[in-house]
Amino acid sequence: MKLTFPQPAVGATRILDGKVALVTGSTSGIGLGIARSFASAGASVVLNGFGKPEEISDAVDGLQRETGSRVVYSAADMTRPDEIASMVDVALESFSRLDVLVNNAGIFHVGPVDQVPVDKWDAVLAINLSSAFHTIRLALSAMRRQGGGRIINVASALALVGLPLTSAYAAAKHGIVGLTKVVALETAEENITCNAICPGNVWTPLAEAHIAEQVQTQGLSREEVIRNILLAEQPNKRFAMVEEIGALATFLASDAAASITGAALPIDGGWTAH
Repeated sequence: MKLTFPQPAVGATRILDGKVALVTGSTSGIGLGIARSFASAGASVVLNGFGKPEEISDAVDGLQRETGSRVVYSAADMTRPDEIASMVDVALESFSRLDVLVNNAGIFHVGPVDQVPVDKWDAVLAINLSSAFHTIRLALSAMRRQGGGRIINVASALALVGLPLTSAYAAAKHGIVGLTKVVALETAEENITCNAICPGNVWTPLAEAHIAEQVQTQGLSREEVIRNILLAEQPNKRFAMVEEIGALATFLASDAAASITGAALPIDGGWTAH
């Protein structure tokens, strides 16, 4: 599938001009939406994630062509601290600075807590939580040298509430919010902010695949799956769009958000307002 990127709006404010952003898990879905929003706002971007080589090449070329920003790619595996270190080095070697770090890489597992395979638990914690620890500890030295930075952790509505059958994912995302608060406090006087975005259900290719799977296995219509299963906990009964997540991340990365730190910001259609 060839990826296409619409042109940024004429006269769009490039509030991240001169900034460099690293976004993990950004070859598709929410991460790619955030990367595109950053590039449209003027930032140079390091993409990271898995995918077919031709699709990754399309993503890099498409972002550069449509936004005019420089984009590079790192294939670092987020379960491997040595590769994470190499990814941060790619950002610094390519652009000589690192202003914005977005920890978005993540995987999901569904099942009762007593039936979660140990290797699945370990993988979810490694990718969804431990990788953020490694990127943050490595990025902080660069941010301190240059006098500031922005750290944005993509958590989840499940970082704020529980949901049966999501023990590993919810545990990791709750951990991300705790990590966010501690980093925010430790860097509060250094012009470095650290915040978490907590999306509910977001419209992505994975969401579309999940709908098709549920239609097949549950014998329900597409509309019933969306409203009564996927959006059951989401009062506004609509998916958030990746552009909405990207817009919030771009604001948090900007100078205007200098006093927002240690926050866990829901973007969940009212889910966590219950």
